[in-house]
Amino acid sequence: MTRSGVVRTVVVPSISGFTLLFFRGIVRRYFRRQFHAVRVNGAAALEAPASGPLIVYTNHTSWWDPMVCYLLAWRLMTKRMHYAPMDAEALQRYSILKRIGCFPVDIRSARGAVQFLRMGEAVIRSGGVLWVTPQGRFADVRERPVSFKPGLAALAARLGECTLVPVAMEYTFWDERKPEALVQIGEAVRVAGETAEVLEPRLTAALEDAMDHLRAASLGRDERLFARVLIRGTVGAGGFYALGKRLQALVTGKRYRPEHTLSTKMPIETPTAREVEQ
Repeated sequence: MTRSGVVRTVVVPSISGFTLLFFRGIVRRYFRRQFHAVRVNGAAALEAPASGPLIVYTNHTSWWDPMVCYLLAWRLMTKRMHYAPMDAEALQRYSILKRIGCFPVDIRSARGAVQFLRMGEAVIRSGGVLWVTPQGRFADVRERPVSFKPGLAALAARLGECTLVPVAMEYTFWDERKPEALVQIGEAVRVAGETAEVLEPRLTAALEDAMDHLRAASLGRDERLFARVLIRGTVGAGGFYALGKRLQALVTGKRYRPEHTLSTKMPIETPTAREVEQ
């Protein structure tokens, strides 16, 4: 309600099915070209989330984060509509994102906090899933403690009952030329009437825990720690070098293996008859 006593209706952004399909193709091509793989641990927490109001919140380490969030929503939560706040100035530059559920928030003013609370609540009440990067800035994945801008805990308290799922993301190089996009979905935080002051440390601790698990898995460099691979990119050096290796394999009768490192973590393949003879 405004000062004049008029009730202000908050309209949830309209999502274009055609634009979603178009953007889906863009996301698929981007990840296949730029990454070796997008790997996820704990996918079940999003594939079968608790019923009722749901908020997914993530750390914010790079430009790629919204793309990863879109990929998670697309591949793991196909039956829900998804929305996310975005800096109003940035959204003006990437206006296509308005058609896939992004809504503007003025992050430089107190008015922006009100915008977020009103639209966030409207999204949740409509049955949509809200995706948030509560750090409000790019932050290194090793930064501790994790701190949030005001808003997320206040929204959760305002909803009364809801579920918040922390998601940690990291981008790192392992054995291949292209990096790995790694995702750890953490343990859900159930809210049942707590105040924002009580919720804030619970939410930051849950995200820190997911980030710590992801850091350990990333250091382990073991792809088996990530049960789901959402997208696979290319492997090997590519170009003339890859062409030469393919020709060599054809001439010698050996299997062509584009991977840079043939580690023991990879499936063991049966040798060809010519390899056995040699």
